[in-house]
Amino acid sequence: MIIGVPKEIKDREYRVSATPGGVQQLTAEGHRLIVEYSAGAGSGFPDAAYAEAGAELVAAAADVWHRSEMIIKVKEPLPQEYAYLREGLLLYTYLHLAANEELTRELVARKVAGLAYETVELPDGSLPLLTPMSEVAGKMSVQIAAHCLERMNGGRGKLLGGIPGVLPADVVIIGGGIVGTNAALVALGMGANVIILDISLDRLRYLSEVLSGHVNTLISTPRNTAEAVKRADVVIGAVLVKGAKAPKLVTRAMISEMKPGSVIVDVAVDQGGCIETTRPTSHSDPTFLVDGVIHYCVPNIPGAVPRTSTYGLSNTTLPYALKLARLGLAAAVKGDAALAKGVNTYAGHITYRAVAEAFGASYEPLSTLI
Repeated sequence: MIIGVPKEIKDREYRVSATPGGVQQLTAEGHRLIVEYSAGAGSGFPDAAYAEAGAELVAAAADVWHRSEMIIKVKEPLPQEYAYLREGLLLYTYLHLAANEELTRELVARKVAGLAYETVELPDGSLPLLTPMSEVAGKMSVQIAAHCLERMNGGRGKLLGGIPGVLPADVVIIGGGIVGTNAALVALGMGANVIILDISLDRLRYLSEVLSGHVNTLISTPRNTAEAVKRADVVIGAVLVKGAKAPKLVTRAMISEMKPGSVIVDVAVDQGGCIETTRPTSHSDPTFLVDGVIHYCVPNIPGAVPRTSTYGLSNTTLPYALKLARLGLAAAVKGDAALAKGVNTYAGHITYRAVAEAFGASYEPLSTLI
């Protein structure tokens, strides 16, 4: 198979979809890799490393897209890349379509097979290709919040961990999944007072046990959320509904009750955000104010630490890429139910129910098309 690795063009997105080691594994199986010049530079991988691994390096993104049967990316195509989409192309990347109707309709209209990392789902319900970036984003959300709390950055001027005789900051985490758990680990490690809200009592029991009782837990209800958010110095949005648009659990009214200079980091922004006042920002211009509350809503948080993130992502995406290249999409998904759940669009249809429901569009099970 001919596989393309284009350079990411999202604002300050320094990750790359394949390491030189991954390229070497693919070429060793007889596949042809086309890599755009400097695609790996942001992650510390020089062009020479890709050439040594057997890749063909090209200067133009158009060459990568037009000559490849499968494109491996990190982030979703941006509007300036839509012209590269075509019938029969296999696009293997993060898509987050439930929050992006324009891209969804482009993939459908151009009959692209869109295989989304974030909806590949194992029998136990875990999301193996989303997990590593959720771990990174969860950990980073706390260090970002600590930075935003500093007075010179517009924050309250409060140290996350406090000092003897001075109370630490109150960190409220909405959602106890992978993002929330990793955020809690870092926040507790920095000495903050941490509250996690989740709808699952079993999950809260688990978190209380694994975090040795150091975290405070609350069932997520509108009342509990409002009370927790009101007292918070930091709110971290960590809600995930698999493949679907995130529910708005923190309202504008709740935000208006927060202390000026408090901080919100909405990690759920990729799926539309779980804070009513969320709107996507960028690494170049990451924050905005609503009612005096700092909002950090960057969709590609892990792009800021690309060396760690690229390795973490490639560790999980490469085995599936090898399977797709070896068998082709149809045979690969027929033999792997987890991978089949990753296919969001195929042959002009939306094949992931939550995406179709987000836009009131028709849904076609993949099994009826392949």
